[in-house]
Amino acid sequence: MMIHHTYRLWPLALLLGAAVALQGCNDKPAQPPRVATATQTSYAPVTVQHQLGTTVIERAPQRVVALDMNEVDFLDQLGIPVAGMPKDFIPHFLARYRDAPSVVDLGSIVQPNLERVYAARPDLILITSLQANHYQALSEMAATVHFDVDYRDSETRHIEVIRQHLLTLGQIFGKSVLAEQKARALDARVEQARGITRERPERALVVLHNNGAFSSFGVQSRYGFIFTGLGVKPASPTAEAGLHGQPVSSEFIQQANPDIIYVVDRTAVMEHRPAVAIESMGNPLLRQTNAWKNGRVIVVDAQAWYVTGASPSALKQIIDDVIKGYQG
Repeated sequence: MMIHHTYRLWPLALLLGAAVALQGCNDKPAQPPRVATATQTSYAPVTVQHQLGTTVIERAPQRVVALDMNEVDFLDQLGIPVAGMPKDFIPHFLARYRDAPSVVDLGSIVQPNLERVYAARPDLILITSLQANHYQALSEMAATVHFDVDYRDSETRHIEVIRQHLLTLGQIFGKSVLAEQKARALDARVEQARGITRERPERALVVLHNNGAFSSFGVQSRYGFIFTGLGVKPASPTAEAGLHGQPVSSEFIQQANPDIIYVVDRTAVMEHRPAVAIESMGNPLLRQTNAWKNGRVIVVDAQAWYVTGASPSALKQIIDDVIKGYQG
């Protein structure tokens, strides 16, 4: 499917609303620097096939909008200026974008403000499944590429999908050499983790903490790649599929008796506050697990695990957290 760029489908009311919305954010928004890649005359069109269709980028993108924090991190890794992004949940490793006047605030990750997206005048829009329902409308504004990461089940190819998307963006922006270097660095970190987990007998649980309640994530889940990609052995054979895991009790955790527990504090993310203290989770049943007894309850970087989870910086932080579980 060829993406045709046309703005005629957008009514005048939307144009005016976009201008007002943008002015409300910043009377005179500074423009991000242009992407210094290939010249327009020498640019070879790039065709990207993804789950929502086929997108053709015919000219070197100059104003790029990223509607997911993973996509912002990819651009950051490649040194590509960001013209606009949602600013509701920005991970600490992308904090410099929060107050950057040149980066337009496009609302929320799950529900971006389409008027602001249009007013940002993008020539390339990057999205994930969280914004997939807006694909048609976004495609009418500019070439739109969907990042085919599966947030519900990362059991298969999660790390390879991250790697391939990095290489694809490198091709789009004329940064293939840099993208290859970044991909090799990721490969090395993944192999480091697998080298640690390969011969170790420890079994682990990944649990989401949400206002005092827990959900577990198994092999077929949002964090399935922890087991299949990084070689961590699961403490529970149950397939807790899905985006938010399977609600579990303290009895479940005690019976699974993991050697390592990785805690993702969703509440800390949603309420913009520090992560939960391990001591506050120490109910009697949790204290009976091998993980608790041996000091291997790891409160992970929730911004890397929950807000992102599918970008170079996030994957590196996740690997660091995984390795901590084996250090005792």
